[in-house]
Amino acid sequence: MVDKKVRHILGLSGGKDSTALALYLKDKIPEIEYFFCDTHKELPETYAYLKKIEILLGKKIKILEAKRGFDHWLAIKKGFLPSPRKRWCTEQLKISPIERFVGKDEAVSYIALRADEDRVGYISTKPNIKPVFPFMNDGLIKKDIFKIIKESGIGIPEYYSWRSRSGCFFCFFQRKIEWVKLSEIHPDLFEEAVKYEQEHKDGRRYFWNEDESLLDLAARKEHIIADYEKSMMQKKRNLPNRPLYEVLETVLEDESDDFCFVCHL
Repeated sequence: MVDKKVRHILGLSGGKDSTALALYLKDKIPEIEYFFCDTHKELPETYAYLKKIEILLGKKIKILEAKRGFDHWLAIKKGFLPSPRKRWCTEQLKISPIERFVGKDEAVSYIALRADEDRVGYISTKPNIKPVFPFMNDGLIKKDIFKIIKESGIGIPEYYSWRSRSGCFFCFFQRKIEWVKLSEIHPDLFEEAVKYEQEHKDGRRYFWNEDESLLDLAARKEHIIADYEKSMMQKKRNLPNRPLYEVLETVLEDESDDFCFVCHL
């Protein structure tokens, strides 16, 4: 009997960790298939970074798309926006395309969780998809990931100057300062996110942030910026000689440990 071929897959998010893992495994497992789940709600910086990754890897990244997009599922949910407790966007736009991509094939899925992280990445319930954690297995931590990125010459994604992780432009896990920065850097995308919050036919309204609307958040923009700058100054004193994006990441991680376990790697 001929042994059934096992596929090796690695999902890229446009973030530093999954990029570092692709670079880490590039010569170790050359047959890896790279994929990206495109929600069509990504930041422009993400698409630009994926092109740079393709050049560095010398291999095309397979673009996975849901059969029905975000707006379709939003209509099915009657305007109910996804939230930390109801992550229907992750299920429909990320997990379903991945599992359809693999099908019934035996596959090893490489997941970019570090040895210094206390969280769980996407683990399929399908028995034919086996999760493997190279960074955890080899004891690699955050400083190692930054070293891999730096030595490759690819640099970090542009959005790391104002955002801590990859993901949709309207991700409900964004901190308030990240919403403010989105309004400044991509005002068109911020306005689109605001429209999703507007009143629906049945009179209901849903917010990306559970405690306030984006318009209310924007109205107190100066206060949010002042708090953010104060936190950055304190962190800079505690973390001298560290790159700005590392300081930013630390500030935002202090505010919350929430993340999307599929999108933010």
